[in-house]
Amino acid sequence: MKYLLLFVSALILASSGIKAQQKFELTPERKLQYAQGIINNYYVDKVDADTLVDEAIRAMLNTLDPHSAYSTPEETRELNEPLNGNFSGVGIQFNMATDTLYVIQTVAGGPSERVGLLPGDRIIEVNDTLIAGVKMKNNDVMRRLRGPKGTVVNVAVKRTGVPELIYFNITRDDIPIYSVDAAYMADPTTGYIRISRFAAETPEEFRKAMNDLRKQGMKNLIIDLQDNGGGYLNAAQELAAQFLKKGDLIVYTEAPRTPSYTYVAERNGDFLDGRIVVLVNQYSASASEILAGALQDHDRAVVVGRRTFGKGLVQRPFPFPDGSMIRLTVSRYYTPSGRCIQKPYVKGDIDDYIEDIKHRYDAGELMHSDSIHFPDSLRYTTLRNKRVVYGGGGIMPDRFSPLDTTWYTPYYRDILAKGALYQYVLGYVDTHRQQLKAEYPTEKDFAERFEVTSEIMNGLIEQGKKTDVEYNEEQYKQSENYMRTVLKALIARDIYENGSYYRIANDLNPIYHEGLKVINSPDEYKKLLGD
Repeated sequence: MKYLLLFVSALILASSGIKAQQKFELTPERKLQYAQGIINNYYVDKVDADTLVDEAIRAMLNTLDPHSAYSTPEETRELNEPLNGNFSGVGIQFNMATDTLYVIQTVAGGPSERVGLLPGDRIIEVNDTLIAGVKMKNNDVMRRLRGPKGTVVNVAVKRTGVPELIYFNITRDDIPIYSVDAAYMADPTTGYIRISRFAAETPEEFRKAMNDLRKQGMKNLIIDLQDNGGGYLNAAQELAAQFLKKGDLIVYTEAPRTPSYTYVAERNGDFLDGRIVVLVNQYSASASEILAGALQDHDRAVVVGRRTFGKGLVQRPFPFPDGSMIRLTVSRYYTPSGRCIQKPYVKGDIDDYIEDIKHRYDAGELMHSDSIHFPDSLRYTTLRNKRVVYGGGGIMPDRFSPLDTTWYTPYYRDILAKGALYQYVLGYVDTHRQQLKAEYPTEKDFAERFEVTSEIMNGLIEQGKKTDVEYNEEQYKQSENYMRTVLKALIARDIYENGSYYRIANDLNPIYHEGLKVINSPDEYKKLLGD
């Protein structure tokens, strides 16, 4: 009875407080404050106020569109780093292979390279803390290596052929995060540039890549936006302007509560005459769709691949003093022909939105172009040649390339998922690095002359067995050519640079080959553009 009276008393106090306030206007904002006050004052256990507020904000935003979101201070830093273009650290690319930090590459001119750290080195200690053999997570390792610019981190390194540990004092510095993953000549006249995201430094990286390719004889260009999830709108705008004439519309936004913006090319672009092909797939989104849509609407490029993701909403960041942030959808963007390419969504139903790509796969859309249907209300026309294009659900390619899954088997899935493929590559490179660099001085030499032998593949099979991947001969043969190419591409990446991977892996990419075919056929190119 005593506890019942206490409970009833608490209810009376809470309700009387609320009734007293009902003399005033009970706005939604006040109601939320009252709810927090009741929880803080009467909840049976201790309440973490920060967590309570964080989750309340997330819950509110979850009732809106799928892209409005809240991030804590730590999450905000992780989100911003790839887009800001740099962070402060030691400048290495690493893998925690077999519970040891294995240095894959050092950033050219970065802090680690300057003190003599080498690819293949294993970092055993960081600031006298053992990190090898203790099952430390990647994030924990990164927290120890990163820090304010100018501070020093001490590392102990095990190097092949050297019996004792080597100690380095590394002064942290700004480390660039590149968004142009690869740039090379696909053939004597065709350049290829792959962009992974649209970051602050992307326009400058892209211009540098363009200039380098021109010096090698580039006349035409393939821009690869496959799997590019977007980034900064103005970065996509700057890239589009390089291929358009002064005054050409690139993109515009419309919003009921914030100013609308129109982006046009401020001067003639630097590449107005060569043929352009843009490669896209179902994971190309947002800023990728702005670039692809602008060039498609002006009949300036042929878009090759599969229907893009369909994100036509613009988020504005609203930072809090503690470093947390709300990214709120404030407007929709439209391509020059007037298309909003945002795919349909139900407010508050993010699960169905996320499942959209799976729905496309189940419907056969990723394999058959005739499985895609748009109502006439979503028909638009391009600005120069008046070709039909569609809005309301991503950018439709001018030339479709189906998804090929014939090589994907449970055996390949397991050899990849259990880390056997990458562990084998690390071990192979560690043993053969100097021999490979001497025999293949450049990535071009490696791409053209290195062969993945049966002996190498047998080694991969054995590595798979060590990680509990049961050998299946039929599935192995079905995936063999794909595995050979991926293995070669990973070896190249570890010996040379990240871009080396794509020079080799693109041999497996049907969208890449379709784009190359289109760009090297002037008549087909003109036909697709409606010339």
